[in-house]
Amino acid sequence: MQVLFQFDVRGEQYPGEVGKTTAALCADEASDEVDVVEFATRLVEGTRAHREEIDLKLQAVTRNWDLRRMANVDRNVLRMAVYELMFCADVPPKVAINEAIDLGKKYSTANSGGFVNGILDRIRIDLEGERGGKSPAVPPDPQPDAGAASA
Repeated sequence: MQVLFQFDVRGEQYPGEVGKTTAALCADEASDEVDVVEFATRLVEGTRAHREEIDLKLQAVTRNWDLRRMANVDRNVLRMAVYELMFCADVPPKVAINEAIDLGKKYSTANSGGFVNGILDRIRIDLEGERGGKSPAVPPDPQPDAGAASA
């Protein structure tokens, strides 16, 4: 979430980290554990690659909220969780939603948990209806980036 937040706030020029791969940025923020870094990298790259589609899904559910006016943390927590709901069959929807709620409570406002929960639950219901109850397809492994990520 912290890497997505930085890209959202600062744009493609991640602060002081020009030329670092997304995996290196995730390692700086997440952990030295390979599995954690790989998962964090997958979330960051997938969320950034599908941001337009994710934002359209969020905008459809948040009719009275302009995404640009949302708290930066909430917006990025939602984007990451929507990526998981839409594209990560290996992440149960309840897990994605609960993790997003926890992140919102920890890093944003006291009201973020309920706000995030309401939006993500609506998206979960919509996605289940669109898929007829089927899980999303597992996306291919993200390709390593060559520096300041494109997207």
